[in-house]
Amino acid sequence: MDNMSSKEMIYMWGLGKKRSPLGKWIDRSGYNQEDLVKTSGVSRNTISKACSDQEYIPSTIIMKKILKALREVDSSVRADQFWDI
Repeated sequence: MDNMSSKEMIYMWGLGKKRSPLGKWIDRSGYNQEDLVKTSGVSRNTISKACSDQEYIPSTIIMKKILKALREVDSSVRADQFWDI
């Protein structure tokens, strides 16, 4: 580990991964993807995609479930913070 560059260490710990606006919000809020999976009832794969794929726009039903769960943490959350709708 002593021979690793700081960039290698960042990727090793998952900090260099690409994040969507939703993923960045989760990172800043202290909430995590697993909490969102449990609270929203949306599958782990869908939450992972929503947090990492900047081009992904969920269906209306999935979007509503995600927003309802996020509003338990921050009541001011809006869909247009995360997706181009």
